[in-house]
This record gives sequence, structure tokens and C-alpha cells, in this order.
Amino acid sequence: MKTISKYLTVSVIGLALLSTISCKKALEEKPYSFYSPENFYKNESDAKAAINGVYAALYTWEMYLQPFWNMTILDDDHVSGADWYLGTTGAGNPQSYWGVDGPWVGCYTIISRANSVLENVVNITDIDPDVKKRILGEAYFLRGWAYFQLVQLYGGVPIHLKTISASNPETNVPRATVKGTYDVVISDFKSAEANLFPAGHAKAGEVGRVNQGVAKAFLAKTYLTIGSGAATGNVTVRGGTDNGYYTYAKTVVAGLEGIDSKAYFLLARDKAAELLVPGGPYALTPNWKDLWSIAGRNNKEQMWELQSLSGTSFINEIGNYFSARSTFGQGAVFTTNNHYKDYDETDTRVLDGITHNYTTLQGTNIFYPSWQSAKYKVVNGVTYNNTGSTTAERAYTIKYSVTEPTVVRSDAFVPLLRYAEVYLMYAEAENEVNGATTLAYNALNEVRLRAYLKTGTPATPVPEAYAPAGMTSEQFRSFVLAERAREFNLEGIRRFDLMRWGIYLQVMNKIGTGQNNISKLRANKNLLYPIPLGELNSNTALNRTNNPGW
Repeated sequence: MKTISKYLTVSVIGLALLSTISCKKALEEKPYSFYSPENFYKNESDAKAAINGVYAALYTWEMYLQPFWNMTILDDDHVSGADWYLGTTGAGNPQSYWGVDGPWVGCYTIISRANSVLENVVNITDIDPDVKKRILGEAYFLRGWAYFQLVQLYGGVPIHLKTISASNPETNVPRATVKGTYDVVISDFKSAEANLFPAGHAKAGEVGRVNQGVAKAFLAKTYLTIGSGAATGNVTVRGGTDNGYYTYAKTVVAGLEGIDSKAYFLLARDKAAELLVPGGPYALTPNWKDLWSIAGRNNKEQMWELQSLSGTSFINEIGNYFSARSTFGQGAVFTTNNHYKDYDETDTRVLDGITHNYTTLQGTNIFYPSWQSAKYKVVNGVTYNNTGSTTAERAYTIKYSVTEPTVVRSDAFVPLLRYAEVYLMYAEAENEVNGATTLAYNALNEVRLRAYLKTGTPATPVPEAYAPAGMTSEQFRSFVLAERAREFNLEGIRRFDLMRWGIYLQVMNKIGTGQNNISKLRANKNLLYPIPLGELNSNTALNRTNNPGW
């Protein structure tokens, strides 16, 4: 099946109009050419090239080549790694990371390119009307997605809904409020939903493009983010130095004060419910491990994956850092021992999802974890030896498989939205609206039952597969948050979950110094990332005022 990465490789000339590629260190922009909208946007091919240029911004040194996933995955309570790599963003020091400006620059690049598509494709007449509608929907979605990332990472940001031009020369735009920025996100996702086609539709486009279901899911996710950010109450989290259970009084996320959280939870629940349709285009992959194989790419659960293609520009570095075997000898990022212990022993997400036996690039056989040596020290006649040091205690994920494990940049696919999250969004929202109802339990258990071993004839889930019965609303809230951590480990969701529930500082500071001596201590300034100095210096409407503490 044709995927968007293959389509991009033959139409990357679409970047001719849409501007720029960024240099790794200096973020220097180099224009591809001097085409203008007037002499570029002529026909369907031009429109397709233009929207491909918006997607192409995801593959840059600002976004998924490294910086975006570095800054959204490494900074949470369940991540550890080599101190040479996690010593900046992973230790609460993003200003020391060379790519610190990446998400801001990358997201605004997406916004600028999407604006160009929206302003010009609408006027093209030499185009299939359905393709035209889809391309406009993709542009709305990608712009909304970029603002969704920005508001979560930086708070309220300047809103640009038109390209900078002679008729719109103003570049000095003040920051919108947090709520005002979310309003733009919601509006764009709604417009995307109205224009995009469902998955499987003949005009929905190649695999890897967003579709109507993806827009619905991100709309639900936006509502859920606002609802949880505005809510009050308690959340219990397993963690700290002793991996105990601690209950925290959540704080309301700045900018969401006074919002009716229950109203947004209701919106989130109802929008998620639109996707939970039996026989629809999406489904959980029956075998959890199959999600992460090369053959399992673009399955029905992976609603939106960042496509990659070895040997082209559409690659990234995440596999080299997260996989057990890498050009470093072994990977630099792994799951903490404490989080590993939060999985039941019959949970395939830890049985299969963690690499228990591997050989480093230097040929050393290592097993994990040392306390389960009876299971993993000798496997299929091969003996794996631990060094007795923290070097061996590395729980590597299988999620970022690549076809070329001995190169730095390869073709790992990055999950941007999975159907499992729709179930868990529904469970969370239904609980906040009506309590831990049967509907909430059913959605939660759909995800859990898939992940557990089955026994007997006919095969039935083991008892521990089912979520504990009789939970209160507060207990269910905490359980869903923990379930999301187990299901989406190292997928860039945990940090956002801690932030939107207003418990990030409490959870991180309860740990103090984490595994491998990685600091988890955080200050109030770590709630938002710093606005790039280049933006502060060039946008006079910001009055050189950065986020608190920066």
C-alpha cells in the first residue's frame, strides 16, 4: 500500500513554494526557490505538493528528526537513560539542549505552510473537488495540531491565521490567552473534521495522512486536556524513591481557571464515542506485540503514524536512542525499574514490550532485569550476563523498530495517535461525568484485556486483566492515568498527562534523583518551555517577556 512517505519522496518539490529547511545547530533557513503563490498554485498537482510540504515540516531538525520527541518524551517520571543524553531536557535543563527552540520553530513552520495552503488551494479550479476538500481539511488539522502542541508546551501563544504578506504585513502579534489558543485549536479541528473523509474512503488519501477519525480523536483529546486542566480533586500516583502510592491535590492549569471542567469532559466523552463503533475502520490489534513489528506498521490501531522511509530524507533518530542495540552500543533512553514494576507479570506490555535479552553492538549479551535471572539469564541455550552495575538495568522498549539498526538515522515509525487512546479517553471522560460506570469500565477493560495473557479452553483472560471492581471516581481517575502510562510508555504522552492533571511538579519532585542519577527535581519554570530569544527579540508585541522563570 502506498504511504505518504513514499508520496513525499516523489513530490518534495512542493517545498519550492513552502520555503525552508532548518540547519541542525543554527536554525538557518534556506529558501528552495522564489516561487510565489500566484505562479505556483495552479492545479491539483500543485495543491498536493503544497500539503505535502506541510507534512514535510514534521521531518525536520525542529521536529521529529530529534528535538520534538526529545523534549516531550524524556521529561517525565518513567524515563531514565544515559546521563550524557538526559542531562539537559531529561533533567529539567532544556535551555542547555541544542534543540530547545525546535518545537516553537517547527510548529510555526507548520502553521505558516498550512496558512498558505488554506489561502491558495481554495482558489484552484483545476482540481478534483473532493481532493480539494481533503487537502483543506489536512491543512486545518495540521495547523490545529501545531497550536495544540504550542499551547501545551508554552501556554498562550501568538496566533497567525494568515500568511505574512503585503496585505498582512504585521509580524508583531501579542500572545493569546491559553483559552483563546485552545479555541483556535478546537475551531481548526472542527474544520478538519468537516472537510476530511473517513478512513477507508476512496478519497481519504495515502496511508499516513490524517483523516476524519484522526480529527475527531484530537478534538476529543483537546476537550479532555481542557477538562482535566480545569478540574479540581485528588490524583494518586505510584512513584517516589520507594515506588509507593502517593495522593496529590491537583492544581488547576494556569489559564484554565474558572472553566466548567465537566462540560469539557462531556464533550470529550461524546466525541470519543463517535469513534467507538463496532465494525468501524479502527480496531485494537489483537496481539499487542504485533503493533510494533515492521509488518504491523499502519495497522487499524495506528490511527496516525509518522511515516518513514529508509534511504530518504524521511527518517529520524528515535530508534537509535530508544532501541537496545544502537550505534552507541546500546540505547540511551529506557524505562525506569520502578515503572517496569508497575506492570503485572502477565501483562504482555512488559513481557513482550521490554527487550529482556539483547546483544550490544560490541557483542556483549545482557539480560534485564537482574531480579528475574531465572527467566532471562539463559534463553535458548545462550547465556546473558549482567555486569552487576546500573549499566545492565536498562528496560528498552520494542516500540521503535527499524530496518537498519546499525545507522543513526533510520525508518522508525512514530505513533502519533492510537485507537487504544480513544478507549482510554472515553473511560476517563465518562468517569468524570458520571463516575466509574459500567461504560467507563468497559472502555478501560477493552485496552487491558488485549494486553494480558489468556489461559484455558476456550482462552479467557487471567483474572488480573480486569480493572479492580468497585472503584470510586477518584480511584478510577488515578487508575486510568496509570493505565495510560502502561499502555503509552515512551510514546510522548506521560509528560502531557502529568501536566494536564496539574501534578507534574509534585510527582517529579517526589522522586528527587532518579535511576542512573538523573535529576527529576523541577521548579515552577519547568511547567512551560522558554520562548525562543529570537522570537522575543523580533516580536515587539511580546515586550521581551518570557515564560515565568526563564
